[in-house]
Amino acid sequence: MSRKQQRTLDRASLPLHGGLEAGDREVDAPVVRALYQSVNFIQEIGTADGLRYPRYGNAPNAEAVQRRMAALEGAEASVLLASGMGATACALVALLRPGDHIVASEWIYGGTRALLEEEFASLGIEVSLVDPLEVRVWRKTIRKNTRVVFVETPVNPTCRVLDLKAVSYICKQSGIALVVDATFASPINFRPLEQGADVSIHSATKYLNGHHDVLGGVVSGTIPYVEEVRRKMMLWGQAPDPFAAWLLERGLKTLDVRVQRQNANAMRIAEWAEKSRDVKRVHYPGLPSHPDYAVAKRTLDGFGGMMALELAGGARAVDRMLRRLRIFQHAPSLGGVDSLVSEPRHTSHAGVSASQRAKAGIPDGFVRLSIGIESADDLIADLEQALR
Repeated sequence: MSRKQQRTLDRASLPLHGGLEAGDREVDAPVVRALYQSVNFIQEIGTADGLRYPRYGNAPNAEAVQRRMAALEGAEASVLLASGMGATACALVALLRPGDHIVASEWIYGGTRALLEEEFASLGIEVSLVDPLEVRVWRKTIRKNTRVVFVETPVNPTCRVLDLKAVSYICKQSGIALVVDATFASPINFRPLEQGADVSIHSATKYLNGHHDVLGGVVSGTIPYVEEVRRKMMLWGQAPDPFAAWLLERGLKTLDVRVQRQNANAMRIAEWAEKSRDVKRVHYPGLPSHPDYAVAKRTLDGFGGMMALELAGGARAVDRMLRRLRIFQHAPSLGGVDSLVSEPRHTSHAGVSASQRAKAGIPDGFVRLSIGIESADDLIADLEQALR
């Protein structure tokens, strides 16, 4: 299917039909793509052209997902990697060299923060973390050797939503790449390239696969840039297994219906939680009380299935709630069909000090919810009985 034909497809159809090739529609072709669980493919003699090898990211199942993700993101190209952290690492290292400088939002996933502050130092890359709401600070922090600005939106785990307009303008003025991790939204709710970003990153482990059974990451951008990310992926051994790619393509087919259901469920739960005496504060961008409600309403197509609650009873109330839940499962991931709950101080931000957590808006008593596709009534009843 050509790029022109893809652009005519609705966002709900792209996860199923985006990136299809002519042969996929031939008579006798399988509706479900075959799994090519092979490391080796027969190569033509006398030439290196057409060499196919899974570590190169060009196995048939990986290529199918990459074409589909490029269509979903509105990008020239996408590359599939073995994990979300692998995607973030390769995406950034493809843009940075020793002596370069990166400016990143302070509001980022704990693993990404560790990558920047610990690993990049050993590579000779300078890192500055800034308050993402202070536009003047972004401008003041940029140096002559700054090559990348990195942000995460919506933010894990506080669900803050950043307006990319100002930072995108600064990056374009300065010739700096704007890299955005939009895992919390999925391409159904938010596509960073449409908002002025140069690079979009997703942990495919989350919404893209949606069934808690695949590790993966996706980087999208221009063809030359994606090819450089692919080169890093090959050298660092971050290519996905064919079976993971096959499962991911299968998961993508239901991406829109899953996310729409999760959007609706999360809104109902957020509205209920805001009225609960046991909940001190609800972090959900679909609520008018959320500090970024206006930005979310303007930039997102849906408010997402992620939210956070601050319980009135603090950390002890969280421990009690977690032990009493019957539908929500205590697990650290997110974005799948099953509703999950986690406490960031023991998961994503376990390596971050209490003062840093508080500064990031994650006090004791803070719990993150990943809303699944169950009945919203059942999920609310589960939370009600757990908070009694």
